[in-house]
Amino acid sequence: MNRGRLAVAAAGLLVLAVFFTFDLGRFLTLDALKANRQTLAAFQAAHPVATVAGFMAIYVAQTALSLPGAAILSLAAGALFGTVAGTAYAVVAATVGASLAFLVARHLLRDAVLSRYGGRLEGLNRELERRGLGYLLFLRLVPAFPFFLINLAAGLTRLPLSTFVCGTLVGIVPGGLVYVNAGASLAAIDSVAAIASPRVLAAFGLLGLFALIPALYGWWRDRRASGTLGPSA
Repeated sequence: MNRGRLAVAAAGLLVLAVFFTFDLGRFLTLDALKANRQTLAAFQAAHPVATVAGFMAIYVAQTALSLPGAAILSLAAGALFGTVAGTAYAVVAATVGASLAFLVARHLLRDAVLSRYGGRLEGLNRELERRGLGYLLFLRLVPAFPFFLINLAAGLTRLPLSTFVCGTLVGIVPGGLVYVNAGASLAAIDSVAAIASPRVLAAFGLLGLFALIPALYGWWRDRRASGTLGPSA
């Protein structure tokens, strides 16, 4: 591992150590957000640019390092900036953070994984290079798949960075909008879990299935053309 990779790994470990040593996660709770809302709003009114920059920097770091608190940060975006601007800030910051996690996984872990499982991953890599956007949109839209695991797993494949960024940016908008919009009415929220109702989750699942249709059709067409699905009727 060269010095650049070591420096990145060391910086990440240092931030993680600081986060858990000083229990910074206590600030990323619904109760803490409600208790400090007026203070944050006053700071935002006095320093609007610094507030946006600081918020996005925190969100990028949280996502890049797979730390807890993404839902609370999205709620904070709505409380501080409103639904439209808050969604834009949260989605862009989350996409940047996810892309950093993707790149770290690719450059720090991918060689080791490919040296051991390269043959088994080859078919998956070819499919992702051709139709990765549909698969990624499905994973982003359906909340059953942990956000941070998708970032890391995608980095271990040959999925193009441009496809990852586009799929993440578009795929997280619906979920981000739900949480940011809820944050705009922060006083009415009793728990984070109650924000994503079964109807909302079902809608996300349906969107994910629609996003997956082109990729599944392409896979079926290729199989049909190669004869692996049998002769046509």
